[in-house]
Amino acid sequence: MDFFSTAFLALVQGITEFLPISSSAHLILGRWLMDLLGIATSTMTPAEELALDIALHVGSLGAVIVYFWRDVLMLAMGLIDGITGKAGPRFRTLAVVIAASLPIVVVAFLAKDLITESGRNLPIIAWTTLIFGVLLWFADRRPERSGDLERLSLRNAMIVGLAQCISIIPGVSRSGICMTAGRYVGLDRPLSARLAMLLSIPTILGAGVLAGYDLYKAGNAEVTGDAIFGGVLAFFAALASIALLMQWLQRQSYTPFVIYRIVLGVLLLGLLAAGLA
Repeated sequence: MDFFSTAFLALVQGITEFLPISSSAHLILGRWLMDLLGIATSTMTPAEELALDIALHVGSLGAVIVYFWRDVLMLAMGLIDGITGKAGPRFRTLAVVIAASLPIVVVAFLAKDLITESGRNLPIIAWTTLIFGVLLWFADRRPERSGDLERLSLRNAMIVGLAQCISIIPGVSRSGICMTAGRYVGLDRPLSARLAMLLSIPTILGAGVLAGYDLYKAGNAEVTGDAIFGGVLAFFAALASIALLMQWLQRQSYTPFVIYRIVLGVLLLGLLAAGLA
């Protein structure tokens, strides 16, 4: 893949990964747009494209770890507390994150072929973008209850974790469905976003292992070079995106993202109906 295409996809990934608008959908749309304009120069197979996609996700993961380094350190200390038999707040927080992460690990492994092939098409993206944007709006209307992750019940953590499984369908948005479920169970907006981003750590790490295996099987040095370059660029884009989102949610709602999803979904459905997409 050429320099421009890789840079474009890396920026799309980094900016959209932690916003509730679906980075995987925007990567698919980005490739579709480049093909439409005749500026894409890629000979990658679908499996290689997925490997690059997830490599960009791994680059974005670094941004989460840097921005939420205190939370990451707390989770690490919680693991130590668990090993040494201390069931304190740090271990409780770790238990919440683990409980919410387990469902997606199982589902993603079993549904890997769906993610690679059948789910990556514009009609699905159009409908999921629209429908789950509306669901985010309804969830965001619910009353907020401020609190900390260690006070989140395991039941509510599992609700968020099960909702995250739906994100294997392009257009749903892993971050978006976690934020939607978090708001549904009463988390305030910053906490719902914080939980969604912490849940990205085990999810993206697992996906990164699969991506590394795909890259190894591909045996294509150019793909590996694209992954390294794209991952670094996605890191900086994601770091800026996270900082802006967290600042926004301290004072405002998810409404702008809802409007964006609805407009994008309707636009895509219109293009499909007109035979232009």
